[in-house]
Formats: sequence, structure tokens, C-alpha cells
Amino acid sequence: MTFRQFAYRNVIRNRRIYAAFLMASVFSVMVFFLYSMLLFHPSIEDRFIQEIANKGMLIAEVVLFFFTVFFLFYSMRAFLQARSKEFGILLHLGMAKSQLRKLVFLETMIIGIISIVAGTFLGYMFSKFFFMIVREIVLLPALPLYISWQPFALTIGAFVGLFFVISSFAFKFIQTDKVSELIQRDGAIEEGYTFSSGRGYIGLLFLGLSYAMAISTTNKIVIGLLFLLPPLATIGTYYFFTDSLPLLLHKFERNKRFYWRDFWMLSISEGIVRLRENARMFFIVTIVSTVAFMSVGILASLTSFASQYREMHPLGLVYQSKMDNELEGRHVEQLEHELALKKLDYTLVKFQVLEQTSSFTERKVSIIKLSDVNDLAQSFGYAEVELMEGDALFLPPTVSSYEKLNTDAVNTVLEESGLAIKIDGAYSHRLFANHAMGANAIVLNDLDYDIVLEKVMQTQRSVINYYAFNVLDWQETKDIGVSIEAGISESYLDGTNLQLRYAFDNPGLRYASFRTTFSLLLFVGLLLAGVFFLASGSFIYFRLYTTLDRDRKQFEVLRRMGITDSEFKKIVNRQLIPQFFFPWGVALLHSSFAFLSLQVIWDALADISIVKELLMVIVGFTILQILYFYLIRWRYLAHIKALD
Repeated sequence: MTFRQFAYRNVIRNRRIYAAFLMASVFSVMVFFLYSMLLFHPSIEDRFIQEIANKGMLIAEVVLFFFTVFFLFYSMRAFLQARSKEFGILLHLGMAKSQLRKLVFLETMIIGIISIVAGTFLGYMFSKFFFMIVREIVLLPALPLYISWQPFALTIGAFVGLFFVISSFAFKFIQTDKVSELIQRDGAIEEGYTFSSGRGYIGLLFLGLSYAMAISTTNKIVIGLLFLLPPLATIGTYYFFTDSLPLLLHKFERNKRFYWRDFWMLSISEGIVRLRENARMFFIVTIVSTVAFMSVGILASLTSFASQYREMHPLGLVYQSKMDNELEGRHVEQLEHELALKKLDYTLVKFQVLEQTSSFTERKVSIIKLSDVNDLAQSFGYAEVELMEGDALFLPPTVSSYEKLNTDAVNTVLEESGLAIKIDGAYSHRLFANHAMGANAIVLNDLDYDIVLEKVMQTQRSVINYYAFNVLDWQETKDIGVSIEAGISESYLDGTNLQLRYAFDNPGLRYASFRTTFSLLLFVGLLLAGVFFLASGSFIYFRLYTTLDRDRKQFEVLRRMGITDSEFKKIVNRQLIPQFFFPWGVALLHSSFAFLSLQVIWDALADISIVKELLMVIVGFTILQILYFYLIRWRYLAHIKALD
């Protein structure tokens, strides 16, 4: 048997330990390859989509690669320390340290090559399905499967280099000073058996402060908290697992009424030992799980923004023109012509918006005619509103402002025209986008509006003409008014935008961009979160199977004492459930409080709720975690029973 054959058989013999490591490595390579396939796809000719795909895939690949570096280094350290006894025996039998270094290098490279080959193969096999999903997301006519050397070269080159570096440094994880110590080890990594009460209380304090600030955040301080809360919560989480939790469990052990009953003493005492051994691992699992929750949650909230975009922008097209705009007639005619060419049904309502100063607030207010509002409301199918002379209604700038304005009653005078009015309540339907009419807008009776209009024309004040196109198939308007939009963009680039006498809003065009961007980012984020989720569970899997020999001896003693199978499963559940669900629960708690701050940001930006999307994310991760737990428990029990 050659030395290479010996290394290969070592990998095969330890396949039980390497299984989760290999599975996570293969999945990482597969996802990396899929990103590379989209990154180099020759059929993406749309400049905007190509830019999104290139930047999104590139960032995702960098994040995935660096996370894989950390994951592989941590996993390899756990594996090699679990085999300390085996290495000690080999050294005791006369193997030189240089030979042991070569053995570890070969074993790691064998696993790496298997992962690269399997991951690349599976990635190419799933490429067609991957492209089908991306095609639906970005609304492309076709995204065919292709063959190119670039994705293969990038994936193989990146991961061969990664595994070579890990293989070269892997031997550093083995302490070979004393052979006797290596032989006597049972695979457990003993770390963190002592704790500090001071650090324990600091961990609880930091977490409490993080949660309190997340709950009490406001629009003014939320940006600052984005830089303060992550490091504060991270430090608090580390101290929580290494010191706070052991401190709490130590106090719990003193409660004999609860501790000295049934199998609680055995389960809790073993759980305390495992906690102290695995405190740092639990910290890593918590942080990785939190990152997975947050990445999907944030991207899901972006998708929520895209899905609620129509509600925030009820009109299909809006063209605004000042009185001295020479292009007004030509532009409106162009929009009507393009809508007719695409055979899109629409209702056009033209109205004028006047500007006055309210004596009540001393601020500018926008004035809209009641009959124009009713005409626009009729196109949406809303009931008409009636107003008596001297009465007015608030036009809420946002949905959230409606409840407050609807209960207000204000007597004011429009200073430029001298018209006294009473504003009582708010218009109940959403006809315009947020702040489209400004922060202060009111609806006047037609007679009152004509009085104001006459005064405005006498003083030669500016009047803005609005052309509101209510388009039923509003998503089909993305190609309408492109030349008008281009002219506005050019004026911003030239610095002449202040001289423009018109403005144009096409929500369908922006929605197409938002939908493509957010959906693609969400899909990329889901794949990344899948890697994080699989890796976080793998960390726990590693610890279970690196201490399997010790667990087998303990359960063998219990069986000889007469423990039944049902009691055996209860003990296993009480030991495994905290390891699987406690770090995950802490991560879920972190994410929930972080989402509270995220909701504040969305309230300020778009006045939307992301509760539905975030609940879907939490429920989805919960189901996956439960399934993962039962899978690992099934394999763990099978291995324990197989050793009877």
C-alpha cells in the first residue's frame, strides 16, 4: 500500500466525520459555479440587467468565498483535533512529523478535489433550472444553457487555491509536542470551562442595551444605530455564551427542587459540559444564523417594497408642465400616441394645481379643484365627494398621515387670495404618489377654487398643469415616454435641470428596474443564506460526531444500568435540542429586534409594512431547522445504536 493509498483510505474510513464537511463544501462550490455561469452569460445584452447581474454575482461570490475560507478553516481544525488519538498512535509507531504533515495535506486535498469535482458537476447540471428562474425574475425572452471555459476556470482555480492553502496550514492545528497527550485525548475540544461573573453580567448588559435601543429607535438616530448595534450585539453574544449562560446555569444547579428530578440532572449536567466545550461554536452558529436571517429579511423587505409599489404610485403616468413650457402639447401628444400604439387603455385627467400660503401655518399649500379630484377618482372607481362653499379637505401626503389629518379641523385664510376656508377631515382615497402634491395639499370646492384661480392669474403667479394618465396595465408603460425621460436625465447630467419647465413620472419604468434588481438580489441572497444555514448546522454536526466515541461510552454505561429506549431518546433530545435550537433561537431574537429598526427605516422611506415578508422568512427558517434537527438526530441515534 502506497502512502497516497493510505491517505485515501483514511478519508474513506473517516467518511462519517467528513460527511457534513463534504456536503457543505460541495454546496458552496455548486453555488459559486452557478453565480459564475450567470456572471459570464453571453445572452444578457440589456445593459441595466447585465450591470445588476455582474455586480450582484461578483459581490455574492466574494462573500461566499471568504465565508467558505472561514468555514473550512474552522471545520478542518475540529476534524484534526478529533483525530488527535489517531495521529498520536501513528507518531508512536514511528511516523515522522514530515510524513504526518504530508498525510494531512493529501487527505485535505483529496476532500477538496472531490468537493470541487462534485460541486462543479452538480452546478452545471442545475444551471438550466437556475437560468429558468433568473429568466422569469428579470423578464428575459431566453436565457439558454451555454458552455464556456470561464466559469469552470474561475470556480476550479478559486477553490483549488483555497484547498491548497488550507491543506498547507492544516498541520498547524495539530499539537505534536507530546505523543502521550495526543493518544489520551478523546476528540473533545476542551475550551471555556471557566467563566467570569463580570463578563457574564457585561454580556447580559450589552444584549439588553442592544434590544432596548432597537425597540426605541427613531428616524433621527436609526442610521447611527446601524453602526453601533452590530458590534455591541456581537460582543454581548460572545460573552453571553462564554460567561453569561454558564453563570445562569451555575445558579440553576443550586435549585435542587427542579434539578434533582427524573433525568433532568443527567441531561442538564451533560448539557452544561457541552455548553462549556462548545461556547465559541455556539457563538459562531448564532452569528452565522443571524447573518442568514438578516440577509434574507432585508432582501425580502426590498421585494415587499416592489410588490407594494403600485399602491404607492396609483397613476400610470404623470406629466407636469409649467405655464411657459413650449413642449407641453408635443409631449402630451407623444404620450397619447405611444399608449395607442401599445393598445393600452387609459383615462386622462388634466387639472391645475395652484399655490397659496396658509395663514394657520404660514407655509405654502397646494390647491386642487374638487371636480378634478372627482374625475380622477371616477377613473379608479371611487365615489365622488361633495364640498360646500368655504369647506375644504386635506389631501394626505402619505397613507399613514390620513388618520391624523382626518381628525383635524383647521380654520385658515389663503393669504394671496384672501379666501377664508375651514379644512375639516381628509380625502380618504389614494390618488397620487407620496408627497406628489407636496407636504401640504387641500381640495377646494369648485367655486372657491375659481376665486383663487382668478386671483392667481391676476398676479401672474405660476400655475402647474398636471396630466394624470390612469393606465390599467401600468407595468406595460415601461417603454412609454422614454425620450422624455432621457431628456430629463441629460439635463441633470448637464446641470441644466433647474431650467426645465416640465417633469415626467413613469412608475412602470421604475418598477421594472426595482422588480428586476430586488428579485435578483433576493434570489442571490437565498442561495447565500442556504450556504450559511447549511454551514451553521454543520458546525453542530461536527461537534456531535467528533465526540461520538465519548458519547457511545456514556450511553453504554446507561444501558447497562437498565435505561429503556424511550428514556434514551428523551436524554438525547434534551441534549441535542439545546445545541440545535438555542443558538438558532438567540439568532432569531437578534434578527427580530433588528427588524424593528428596519421597519422604522421603511416607515420613513416608503410608508410600507414588512411584517408579512419577515414572518414568512422566520417560518421558513424554522421549518428548515426542525427538518435539519430530525435528520441529524436520526443519523446520530443510528450511529450510537450501531455501536452496541
